[in-house]
Amino acid sequence: MTLRKPPLRAGHAERDAKFTEFGGWDMPVEFESIQAEHAAVREAAGVFDVSHMGEIEVAGPDATALLNRLTTNDVAALSPGDAQYAAITRDDGVMLDDTVVYRLPDEQRSVEAGSSEARSEEAGSDGGRSETVPAYLFVPNAGHDAEMHERWVDHRDEWDLDCEVRNVTEDWAMFAVQGPEAPDLVASAVDDGGPDVRDLSRFSATFAPFAGADCWVARTGYTGEDGFELLCPWDDAEAVWALFADDATPCGLGARDTLRIEEGFLLSGQDFHPEDEPRTPYEADIGFAVDIHTEFVGRDALAAQAESGIEETFVGIELLDRGVPRHGYDVTDEDGHVVGTVTSGTMSPSLGKPIALGYLPVDLTDPGTEVNVVVRGREKRGKVVSVPFE
Repeated sequence: MTLRKPPLRAGHAERDAKFTEFGGWDMPVEFESIQAEHAAVREAAGVFDVSHMGEIEVAGPDATALLNRLTTNDVAALSPGDAQYAAITRDDGVMLDDTVVYRLPDEQRSVEAGSSEARSEEAGSDGGRSETVPAYLFVPNAGHDAEMHERWVDHRDEWDLDCEVRNVTEDWAMFAVQGPEAPDLVASAVDDGGPDVRDLSRFSATFAPFAGADCWVARTGYTGEDGFELLCPWDDAEAVWALFADDATPCGLGARDTLRIEEGFLLSGQDFHPEDEPRTPYEADIGFAVDIHTEFVGRDALAAQAESGIEETFVGIELLDRGVPRHGYDVTDEDGHVVGTVTSGTMSPSLGKPIALGYLPVDLTDPGTEVNVVVRGREKRGKVVSVPFE
């Protein structure tokens, strides 16, 4: 299979990056070292190329209705510049993906002459034939953009909704600048006359000029630190990256993984997967991203689960013995019975101890509950802990 390449693939190679396949993309996994890059984000600032993430634009009179029926949160609550986290679920409530939905500035759309909309516009605006319609951008995980584009188009047509759905993944590069110094760094990189992006609150966004390119900059991230994610036109990627590469440490997907595990953030395809690890938002402990009052696909199944309760839920585990927990390792109780599986694990660079994420029966999820992780055939003592890990 031919791997998709981010726009800076050649530039990253010149910087001696090491690469890995992820979601069908050829992405940098580390530049200097995972440890150094992880520390830079926790202590100063790091910049990640996350151009493997998908971007789908949805615009039109029924764009809000379509997104509200295909994501679990209430898109209707968003104003232009707002963002929200949500899951994408199938009929049985199992997650296909998780995503961030951004409300873009409204779009002007032409209305065909002779239509009822056009006649209405003509009556009220001296013959104008355009309308203002809501527009959104949502970000599927790596390798999911084609699947989600197809899902949105199919449901739009099935439900006879009026909106455009555009897969713009390869129109945009995406960078994440994260860490305690990131707000000042990103603010100083905005072209003269642009907005002070430090005024953005968490989960809000705006357009701002960087290196002459009009970029969508959002106060979002996947590291647990303050910072921003920037979408810039594909052809402007090198110029925008250069604004940060000297003052922020270039980071790969390896550090991104250790950072998100420390925070207890889900990884699509690993901490949940519709076939290999089928989980609902409630089991994955993201019930906050579910608005049960909206009529989304999977809503009835989740409403029933909310009423009946869940049997397993997502937790953190800290190992007390030496060893590194990895994806797929068994978790056992004090009697040696398998009660769960590690979905993500690492040696925490910040804490200097082995940590893991996974699902356990709810009666074993109180912090301090003793469990074991089977590392290379040997049980290693551990305990359940709250996330973020401390």
